Formats: sequence, C-alpha cells, structure tokens
Amino acid sequence: MNRLDDLTSWHSDWSGLRVLVLGLGVSGFAAADTLAELGARVTVAARTPDEDRARILPVIGVDLIALEGDDEDALPQLAALEPELLIVSPGFRPDNAILRWAAGAGIGVWGDVELAWRVRDKVAPAAEWVLITGTNGKTTTTQLTATLLHESGLRAAPCGNIGVPVLDAVRDPAGFDVLVVELSSFQLHQLPTEGPGALRPLASTCLNLAEDHYDWHGGAQAYRDAKAKVYANTRYACVYNRADDATMRMVEEADVEEGARAIGFGADTPGPSDVGVVDDIIVDRAFLDDRHRSALELGTLDDVRLAGLATPHGLANVLAAAALARAAGATPLAVRDGLRRFRVDHHRTEIVLESAGIMWVDDSKATNPHAANSALSAFRSVVWIVGGLLKGVELDALIVAHKDRLRAAVVIGVERQAVLAAFERHAPELPVFEVEADDTEQVMRAAVERSAAAARDGDTVLLAPAAASMDQFTDYADRGRRFQAAVRERHGDR
Repeated sequence: MNRLDDLTSWHSDWSGLRVLVLGLGVSGFAAADTLAELGARVTVAARTPDEDRARILPVIGVDLIALEGDDEDALPQLAALEPELLIVSPGFRPDNAILRWAAGAGIGVWGDVELAWRVRDKVAPAAEWVLITGTNGKTTTTQLTATLLHESGLRAAPCGNIGVPVLDAVRDPAGFDVLVVELSSFQLHQLPTEGPGALRPLASTCLNLAEDHYDWHGGAQAYRDAKAKVYANTRYACVYNRADDATMRMVEEADVEEGARAIGFGADTPGPSDVGVVDDIIVDRAFLDDRHRSALELGTLDDVRLAGLATPHGLANVLAAAALARAAGATPLAVRDGLRRFRVDHHRTEIVLESAGIMWVDDSKATNPHAANSALSAFRSVVWIVGGLLKGVELDALIVAHKDRLRAAVVIGVERQAVLAAFERHAPELPVFEVEADDTEQVMRAAVERSAAAARDGDTVLLAPAAASMDQFTDYADRGRRFQAAVRERHGDR
C-alpha cells in the first residue's frame, strides 16, 4: 500500500516522509511548519520567498531552495530531492511543469486543505467543517457564518482562502467546534473527492457560479467542475442558490452521504427545506420539524441593511450564511442577534462619503463581472470606475445590462483597450474617460478627478472594476484604499 494512504491522522507515522512544499506564501509556510512538527523531512522551493518566513524555516528544521529559470529548468534540482509528497500552493496552474512531473513520477500531490483534513484530529474532538465557495461572496458569507455560530456559543473559526490557513486553525491548541472554510476554485481543483484525503463536511455551499478564472482552469467547464467539488461527500446539508440553476445542478449531481439534504436559499418565498424572505422577514423552513406548515423567524431586512448587506448579493450571502449556521447548530435567536452585530468588511459596497449630492462607493472586491453586476444593480445612476486584469473574461454583457443606468464610465487598468472597445460596441453614446496613468500613485487620483467631473447630483461614483487588481495594485484592498484616500483627499477629509 502507498504510505500516503495511511497518513490520515495527526497521530499517523509521518516521521522521515520526504516532502517538497512548492511556494512560501501563507499556506505554504503553514504546510511546511505543520509537516516539520510531524517529523517529516521538509524542503520548500520558491522563486521569491517572503524574507521573514524564509528566516524562520531553518529554526523549524525546514530547508529552502530558490527556484531559478523556468519550471522545466528546475526539474533536475527537484528530482534530486526524491520527494514522496508534493504540497502545492493554490496559485500553481494545473498545467505547471512541476505538477506534470510529479504526476508522471508517481509523487503524491496535495494542497494544504487536504493536509489539514488528514491531521484535523490534533485537538480532540475534531471540529466539524462547513465549506463555502462561489464566484462571489465567499469571504462575507464565511465571516458571517462564523459570527452566527459564535452567537450560539459555538467555537467557530473562519479560515481557508479568507487569509487564515486551515492548518493554523486545525493546530490551534484551544480547538474549535466548527471550522468555516472558504475555498477558492484553485483549492477545490486540488482536492480529491474519494479516498483517504477526501473531505466529508457537515455542510457545504456554492453561492453562485459566473465567469471567472477561465484562464487558470482552461475553460468554463473545468471551472464549474472545480466549484462543484464543494458538495462531494457532504453529510448533512448541501446549501444552494435557488436563483442560480448551476448550483442546484451541482447538488443534484453530487455524490453525498446518505441522509444529506438539499437546502435552497433565495430572496423569494421559501418552500419546505428552504430559507427565504416573507414580508421583509428572513424565515427558515428547513431546520424545523413542521417545515411543511410553519417557519421560524431569523431576522429582518432592516437587520440586513444595518449590516451593510442591502444589495442583492449581500442579501443572498445572509441567507446562505443563515442556512449554514442553522445546519451547524445555531439557534434562530442567535442568527438574528449575530446578524445585528455583524458589519461587512471594507471594500465591499462600502460607502466612502457623500458630498454635494454625490455618493462615493468602494466595491474594489468586485473583481469579476458577476460581482460588478450586483454592485451596479444597487444604484440608480452611476459613474462607473471599471477595468484591471480581465482574467480572460469579457464585459460586453455587463455593459449591455447596465448602460441605461450609467452616467459615464472611467476606465483604468492595463487592459483598457478591451474595455474601451466593449463600450464602443455597446454604449457608443456614453461618455467614457480613459485613465492613461499607469503609475500606482496616480491612477486613483486621476480616476476620482474624472469621475467628479462627470457626476451630477443624485449620482453614485462606484468603484466596481469587474477585474483583478494586480496589474496596477498589490491586491483589491490596496486598490480600494487608494480609491478611498483619493476621494477623501479631493473632498478635504483626510
């Protein structure tokens, strides 16, 4: 039997296992640290390792080698290590030469999430896992679900793609009752759906499915298939979006454990086994015995507005989080109270300020058309700041859907020409302004000035780029911070 098949517990024999960790980001470091603690022989291979993490590696007994040249050039150097297991960071594409080599050489390839699942019993009893994915809304839903569980007295940790590695949560000596795990399509792609490394979550959801990351996955079907893995082996509740048929089909096709239920959420009247809205009240018709004739109140739309989640996608996130939290044991009263004290993160339809009748809104987190569509839908008349790295998607349908609510568009990003051409095709009469500055320090100042010149009383200037940020900014948060700083600087509010 393959030795890796026996490694299904913190208490398995990991000693001397030769492991190569590819990448030294947050998840790569957590994997290296975990495996070193387990007694494995660990080497990290990275091109531009974080200096602080690199300094710690020798202290914990981990070797570091610098990758030079392209991936093909690195193969002899890596092969000399004779690894039995490769831990790959989520950013490495499926067609990466190192991953192809590992597969051909019979080397096991895991992500950090699979490793965390295998060693989840370090602190007994092991926490239940609730899995969350989707094109948009993952982080907000993850944070809110954990908040609702906390309100019920459960020890819950939001982790995964949200920024806290699952391995750090698994190794926390205090332990948790529930891990609320945000998973990207990259992480899901790496996960097996059967065998000793397959996750078996208590509850799971794919919030929505829209065009995103097609360049990484190689197409729409591969992206969809990766997202669908979230439902595999679910034991109790598969939560899906009633307004998104793709998520319902995922549940219908999923190989789940016997007794697992399909729980729908949506902003309309819920049926039995659903969570929904009736007369401005969020109601649960899923997690009660008499669900065919009665319902439980979980909160109101006023509570949703106070949390900063009054957009269509914000309400969907609330409904999904409520369903997941109820599945994991939250009481109806805890859902209501948790929602009332929750506040949405920065850069998610965040109002920066209002001046001279113009509202300035930061939704830098709208990194794809699906998210931007939800943000645009929330406002009547918009000056739209748009553009960045398009990740292989087009904006044509988005422009067609919203051109009648647009006062003007301000185009940023290195792929400006594709965006400008889309406006020319579908909204030739719309005033469109190009920000030609590529200097990070100047982009948002210029975008804010052009937006201010175009906006009128009653308008919303909306940063919802529908594109990734790494062409001109560190990440979406950096893009949002710079937008907010430029807005406040212009209005004398520093």
